This record gives sequence, C-alpha cells and structure tokens, in this order.
Amino acid sequence: MPTLPSGSPEPHQHRQIAESFGADAERYDRARPRYPAALLDRLVAGRDRPAVLDVGCGTGIVARQLRDRHCAVLGVEVDPRMAELARQTGVDVEVSSIEDWDPRGRVFDVVVAGQAWHWVDPVAGAAKARAVLPPGGRFAAFWNYGQPPADLGAAFAAVYERLLPDLPFDLGKLPAGSPYAAMCATAAAGLRTAGGFGAAQEWHFTWEHTYTRADWLDVLPTQGAFTRLPAARLAEVLAGIGAAIDAAGGSFPMSYETVTVTSAAE
Repeated sequence: MPTLPSGSPEPHQHRQIAESFGADAERYDRARPRYPAALLDRLVAGRDRPAVLDVGCGTGIVARQLRDRHCAVLGVEVDPRMAELARQTGVDVEVSSIEDWDPRGRVFDVVVAGQAWHWVDPVAGAAKARAVLPPGGRFAAFWNYGQPPADLGAAFAAVYERLLPDLPFDLGKLPAGSPYAAMCATAAAGLRTAGGFGAAQEWHFTWEHTYTRADWLDVLPTQGAFTRLPAARLAEVLAGIGAAIDAAGGSFPMSYETVTVTSAAE
C-alpha cells in the first residue's frame, strides 16, 4: 500500500512523515513485513562477512536479517526512537540523516536501504553511498509492495474514502507497483547524476503472506498514512478495516512484490 502523498514536494521533503514512524517503534518492529531471503542472499553472494551500511535502518529489521547472514552491519537512522530499539536488538546505529552523516573514512562492501530510500535526497544520498563503496561495491534500495485480493482491496478503499476523504494519499487507487516503479526510477536517476555507478538494474521478488485480522490491524498504524492520525480517527479506520476482513472470512493472503534498484560502484 502506498504511503506517500501525491503531488509535490518530493517524498524526501516530507520530513514530518519520515520522522513519525518512531511514535510506536515496538509495533513497527513487530508488525512490518520482512524481506525475502532470495534478495538478501543475492546482495551478499560471494562476499565473506561483508561490511554493510543500512541507510534508514529503522528498528533494525534489515540489519538483523543481514546479521544472520554473517554481515557486519552499521545502521544510520534519523529517528532516535527507532535507533534505540535497534540498539536493544544488538544493531550498531548512528543517529543522523544519511545526507548529514559523517562516514569518518569508513568503507563498506554493500549499502542498502529497505523501505527508506524515498525519504533520502536521491542525488545527495547516492553521492554519500558512492563515497563509502569501493569499486565493485553494491548499492541496493528496495521496497515491499503488497496487494490484498481485489475485492478486499476495494472494501479497504471504501473505508478510506468514507473516513479519510481529505487525506492526500491515493490509498487503494493506484495501479499495482506504480509508486515503487516511480521510486526506482528516481533512485536510478540519482545514481546517474551522482556518478561513479554502473547502469542501474531492477530486481523483482514475489512472495505471499497471510494476515489475520489482528495481524493486519497491527500493521496499519505503522504506515505513513496513519502514523499521525488522532487516536479516535485511527480507531474508526481500524474498526472499518477489521469489519471488511471479518466479512472476507477473518484472514486474507497479501501478494507482495519486493522491488529493488541496484548498481555496482565503478
């Protein structure tokens, strides 16, 4: 589900949204979907205990998955609340935006950003990534994009239209993959403009996860469309979405695609 405002300014200029996810960091860490093993394995294939920089590491979801693959991971996270939870799980984190972060001469084999690169200035972020990568080092930004079954998606959209008519998010209305295709194109353009990278590639991984009513109502408050809603309005939205899931049998399969833009440093 897209969680970005339509129109201008650019997503990375919506700092109030980008820095709102730490309001309930524990829920974010518990509920947000993980990333497919095939993607993470491909990123570190052929590298012995690679050093990885995780941009916008949040609560450390990507970092922990990479740590399980014997990577040495450093996270950079702008929200101190998210960073603190990541540290509690053993992730090394420095609090900063990537644009302002000082690498202090450190070099990494891989730079990743899971569900975060759209909050980064695409040119300044790419320049910083290139500054810490040796030739052959890899950059990868990736996003999970989920779609419920069509009938349930329409029911969700009806709830949003009824309860959140003024919200500047096209929830449930965009063609499959469109927001993330645009993000990949922006990331690739940033790499070209910054220079020092080869031609960008896109990788796509499809997978499925079944959500119960309780599971999905745990996820929704972590999404950018909802993190700043008043509690009473959020409760209305959750009740409406919960009723739609109940009507669909109490659970549903979410079809995910993890879209990735990646390039090797030259």
